[in-house]
Amino acid sequence: MSDEAVLRMRRTIPAPRDRVFHAWTDPEELKSWWGPGLFTTRAAEVDLRPGGDYRLVMQPPDGEALVLAGTFREVVPPERLVYTWRWEIGVPDIQESLVTVEFRDVDGATEIALTHEHAPGSVLDPYQMGWESGLEKLASVVMAG
Repeated sequence: MSDEAVLRMRRTIPAPRDRVFHAWTDPEELKSWWGPGLFTTRAAEVDLRPGGDYRLVMQPPDGEALVLAGTFREVVPPERLVYTWRWEIGVPDIQESLVTVEFRDVDGATEIALTHEHAPGSVLDPYQMGWESGLEKLASVVMAG
């Protein structure tokens, strides 16, 4: 078994790249889709610039809220985001990880290429399920509006 713990995903959303990038970076838009499954995001703060921070408060259907936070390392609208990911509350995973999201224009649609790099030996299944579900919700939001 490899020690590498890198999750890579691709998803094409039939919406313009500017629209998808905005939904990923605007606090009000994030609250409409961020989080897996039946989770809701009740608060979102985004300082969209290199060195700026973000903080998302996610509420599961039952139980205590989870707080995800990090710092943007790269912001290239509407092409690329690189940011750290750390759980502040609710998840025992204390390792900081790194997310890279590329937004590619493909004939008026947007291909999202996502890479989530974790510490060696990390369990990726919950992240895989979370991203798949979250990207499905993102697609629904941007296609609806």
